[in-house]
Amino acid sequence: MRVLGVDPGTVNLGYSVVEGEGGMHMVDCGVISLSSRVPVEERLSRLYEKLSRIIARHEPGEVAIEDPFIGHNVRSAFAIGRAQAVAILAAANRGLPVYYYSPASVKQQITSYGQSDKQQVQYMVRIQLGLTDLPQPSDAADALAVAICHIQQSRLSRWLTEHTPR
Repeated sequence: MRVLGVDPGTVNLGYSVVEGEGGMHMVDCGVISLSSRVPVEERLSRLYEKLSRIIARHEPGEVAIEDPFIGHNVRSAFAIGRAQAVAILAAANRGLPVYYYSPASVKQQITSYGQSDKQQVQYMVRIQLGLTDLPQPSDAADALAVAICHIQQSRLSRWLTEHTPR
């Protein structure tokens, strides 16, 4: 199972590709960075083009996207929601299933604590993927965490299906 993980944002969108068959290993990760001075519709178009290229290059079977955290800044949540919609569209146009995870559930899955800070997430991602260095920047590490979370959840779901008496 190859998973594209996405940490949505209209200025910095983190992406990752993680192979989950057997063990887990990172195939690719990075950040699509765009200037906040560029009109939002142009940024969304560029995000779509770049994500579509990443999907075509790495051919993931599934896409895992972090849901926006509303918090106190509703404006920021709407911007993240736009970037999330672009990622959903890029996946849907390739016929890929999309899964959604809240920031707290990703942190809980990766670090066993739903309120972990970015450094804790980066550290645990490094350990779980056997990386020599902390994944940088934090948006890329967050995208890796989303992909890892999805792989682990999928494995658990499969195991429960196989081992639940009927």
